[in-house]
Order: sequence, then structure tokens, then C-alpha cells
Amino acid sequence: MKTWKIILALGVLSILTMTDTFAQCAMCRGTVESTMSNGRNHVAVGLNTGILYLLATPYLLVAIVIFLWIRTSKKEHGKRLAIASRVRGALSQM
Repeated sequence: MKTWKIILALGVLSILTMTDTFAQCAMCRGTVESTMSNGRNHVAVGLNTGILYLLATPYLLVAIVIFLWIRTSKKEHGKRLAIASRVRGALSQM
């Protein structure tokens, strides 16, 4: 029950602070539009690259966690099968 309260508190806190994060989008857009009108394109390219990095990072982290989880599960499953076969062998000798 205590973990649900913590999760709920973190969710409410993130929703309350979300308005600050949306304010940055208008600032970035304004910067890109002003530099594009001046003929400088390097800021827009850098901003697009940063957006792609921010897009890919969560998916990469999730993929790594899933890979490690599957690898650990396979190792544990192999250990369980080895133990079960030893137990069956010991019981068959009795």
C-alpha cells in the first residue's frame, strides 16, 4: 500500500511540473525560426538531431532491460532444469 502512495505522489508531482516543460517548446521553436530566417541552418539541424536522440533513448533503455531480463530468465531456467534432472536421477536410483 505504501508503494502505491509513493507512485501516486510522484505521478501528481510530475503532472504539476509538466507545464514548465511545455514552455521550452515555444522557446526552441522561436529560436529555430529566427535562425532559419537569418539563413543559418546549423541550429535547426542540431535541434533535430537532439530530438532524435531524445526519441531513441527511452526505447534503447527498454530494449536493454528486456534483453537482460530474458537472458537472466534463460540462465535461471537452465539451472532449474539441471536441478530437476538431478532430483529425477536421485529418485530413480532409490
